[in-house]
Amino acid sequence: MGAPTSSSLRKPDAAGSGRRSPPEPMPAAATDAAAASFAALTHKLDYLEPHDIKRVRDAYRFADEAHLGQFRASGEPYITHPIAVAGLCADWKLDAQAIMAALMHDAMEDCGVTKAELIERFGAATADLVDGLTKLDKLQFSTKEESQAESFRKMLLAMARDVRVILIKLADRLHNMRTMSSMAESKRVRIARETLDIYAPIAHRLGLNQTYRELQELSFQYLRRWRHAALSKAVLRARGYRRDIVERIQREVEKAFQDQGAQAQVYGREKTLYSIYTKMREKHLSFAQVNDIFGFRIVVETLPECYLALGVLHQLYKPLPGRFKDYIAIPKANGYQSLHTTLVSPLGTAVEFQIRTEAMHAVAEKGIAAHWVYKAGGGQVQDAQRLGSMWLQSLVDIQDETRDASEFLEHVKIDLFPDAVYVFTPKSKIMALPRGATPVDFAYAIHSDIGDHCVAAKVNGDPVALRTELRSGDVVEVITAPGARPNPGWLNFVRTGRARSKIRHYLKNMEQEESELLGEKLLAQALRAEGLALPPPDAPDAPAGGLWQQLTRWSGNRTREDLLIDVGLGRKIATIVAKRLAQLMAEHGVKPDALTLTMGRYAADDATPTQGLVVIDGAEGASVQLATCCRPIPGDAIVGYLGRGEGLMVHTAECGVGKRLFERDSERWMDVDWAEEPTRAFETRVSILLKNGKGVLAQVAAAVSAAEADITHIEMGNEPASETAELQLLISVRDRLHLADVMRTLRRASAVLRVTRVRP
Repeated sequence: MGAPTSSSLRKPDAAGSGRRSPPEPMPAAATDAAAASFAALTHKLDYLEPHDIKRVRDAYRFADEAHLGQFRASGEPYITHPIAVAGLCADWKLDAQAIMAALMHDAMEDCGVTKAELIERFGAATADLVDGLTKLDKLQFSTKEESQAESFRKMLLAMARDVRVILIKLADRLHNMRTMSSMAESKRVRIARETLDIYAPIAHRLGLNQTYRELQELSFQYLRRWRHAALSKAVLRARGYRRDIVERIQREVEKAFQDQGAQAQVYGREKTLYSIYTKMREKHLSFAQVNDIFGFRIVVETLPECYLALGVLHQLYKPLPGRFKDYIAIPKANGYQSLHTTLVSPLGTAVEFQIRTEAMHAVAEKGIAAHWVYKAGGGQVQDAQRLGSMWLQSLVDIQDETRDASEFLEHVKIDLFPDAVYVFTPKSKIMALPRGATPVDFAYAIHSDIGDHCVAAKVNGDPVALRTELRSGDVVEVITAPGARPNPGWLNFVRTGRARSKIRHYLKNMEQEESELLGEKLLAQALRAEGLALPPPDAPDAPAGGLWQQLTRWSGNRTREDLLIDVGLGRKIATIVAKRLAQLMAEHGVKPDALTLTMGRYAADDATPTQGLVVIDGAEGASVQLATCCRPIPGDAIVGYLGRGEGLMVHTAECGVGKRLFERDSERWMDVDWAEEPTRAFETRVSILLKNGKGVLAQVAAAVSAAEADITHIEMGNEPASETAELQLLISVRDRLHLADVMRTLRRASAVLRVTRVRP
C-alpha cells in the first residue's frame, strides 16, 4: 500500500476530457491487441455461468465495433480501457450485467449508440447501467462546475436505483488514474482533484478501502508531485532502517499466539504515502516524528477469537490509553468491522494492530463488492444494495430539494466527509454522523420534521447548546416545539449535507411564501392608486379573464406567483407593474372606480392602508427586514426601501444610510408605518459610559431586567482598562416609550455616567 510502481502508470487516458479526437487509421496490430486483452479478461470470468460468459463476449464485440478507430493517448486501441474496467469489476466478482455495462460504458457517450439499441440487444437492466454511467455532454451548461454537478446528480440517481453503477464508475476512474501520466499537467491536476474530493470518499463510504487508498495515493502523486517523491524516498529509507523491528514484532506476536494455542494470521502493513502526508500536515510533524508508518493486521477465524486475540496482544505489549476502538460492536456506516488497538513496541514507538475475521477482512477491503464475492444466497445483492443506499438516499433527498448546481456539489462533498462519530438515540439506536456534527445534524438525521421543529437538546441527560459538537458514545435527545422553525444561524455550524439542504430548502420556501404575500399586498395597494381592485387569480370567465397570463408574458415570469414573488423581493417595481395591469384591464373594459380613488386611509375590506402604505407589526418574516444600521423600533418615523432581490428594508427616517440610498434610488422608496399593536419586541442599540469597578455589569443587567427588557448582545471594545469603560448593548424593547423607560432606569444606576441610543 505504498507508492504505486511506475509500471502501473503506463497507459495514459483522456478521462474527463469530453469527446475523443476524430478516428485515425487503425494499425494492423490493433485487432490482435484487443483480442489479447479480452483473452486476458476471460480467465477472470470463471465464476460466471457459460451462457453469461457468452453474453459478456457479445458485449465485448459490440463495444469493439463501437470504438473502432478510436485510440488512447498512448496509441493503444481505445477498447483496451473498457476491457481493463471490466477486469476490475470481474476482480470484485460482479455479475454478468455489470461486466457487460463496464465493457460498453463509453459507447453511448462517445460512439452515438442509443439506449433503445442497448435495450434491444442486451436488455433493459444492462442499458440502465450504461445510461447511469453516461455523462451529460449533450446538454449545455453555463459552467464546467454546473456540468460536473449535473453529471453527479444523474449518477447519484442511478446509484440509488442500482449500486453497481458506482462500482463500475469507480473501476473506470481507478483505471483512468492509473493510466494518465502522459496527459497535460492541467488536466491531470483537475482529474486528480475531482478524484480526491468525490470518488475516493465515495469508495470509502462504500467500504472499498483498497480502491479508496489507491485513488488517494494516485491523486496525491499528481497533485503534490514533489512531496510524493520526497516521502517515497523517505519511506524507502525507513523501510530499510525499520525492517529488523518489524520482523521482530511479527515473530514475537506469532510466538505469543502459538504459546496460547490460538490460530491467527499476522500481516505487517505499511501506511500509504497520502495518510503519512495527511498526518504530518494535520499534526505539524516532521517525517521523523511519525512513528506509526508500519502497522499489523491479525486475521482470525471467528468473532470471539477477535477478543481473545486482543487479550493476547495486551499481555504481550502495553496498550496506549484511549487508543482502543471497537468497530465490531459498533460497525462504521460503510459496514467496516475490526478491533483497533495501539500498543507500545519494544523500541517504545506506537504500533497499531487491527484484529478481524476473514469475512470482516473481505468487507474491509472490498466493501459492498464483497457481497458479490461471498455469495451465500439470493439476498446478498439486496444486502449490498441496502448497505449502499443508506447514505445514497440522503444524497438523493438533497438533490430533490437543491436545484443550484454548486450548492448541490457542496452538499455532496459535505456528506462524503469520511470521519464519523457514533451516537445513540434515547432508545439506544446507533447513529453515525460526521465528526463535528451537532444536535441539529442529529435531529435532521432522524427526520426532517424533528429538525425543523427542534428547539433544544440534551446530551447524556444534560441540556446543551444546539451548536455543541457531539462525541462518540453520547446519548442525544432532541426537544421539539410545534411552532418552532429552522433558524438561519444553524447554517453556521451544521456539518451534514442533509441538515444544510433541509434548512436552506425550508427557509427558501418560507421566504417565497412571505415574498408572495408581500408582493400581492404591494401590487394591490399600487393598483388602488389607479382606482382599480386586484383581479382574482382564478377568474377565467370574468371580464378580466386572461389578464394574469398577459401580465406574466409582459413581465417575463412563468406564473402569477413568480411575478408576485419578484414584486415582494423588489426585483420588479409594484407601481410599474400596476400601471401595466391597469392598461390591460382598460383594454378589457374595466374602468377605474371613483370610490376606490377617493377612499380614505384604510380600505373597508381588510383594514390595510392604501396608497402604497405598508404596515409593520413584526410578523412579516424574511420578506420585510429592519435595517441593522439604524435598528428602528415602534414609535420611530420610518421609510421602506425595496431592494433588488432583498425584499423590503425598513430604515428610520433620519438614518444616514437610508438617506444616501434615497438619493441614489428614489423610485424604490415607499411609505411604511407601524401597526397599532406590534406582535413582538424589537432590538435597538444603546451606548453606556460607566465607572470601572466590581459588579458594574451586574448593575447594568439588573437595571435592564428591572425595566422588563432583555439584553441580547454586549460589546466592550478592546481598549485597555481605565477609570471609565464604554459598553454597547443590544436590547430588546416594545417601543420608544419602553426604550425611554429602560434608559431612565439605567441612568439611576450608581456606576452609569451616560446612556445614549446609538444612531448611524
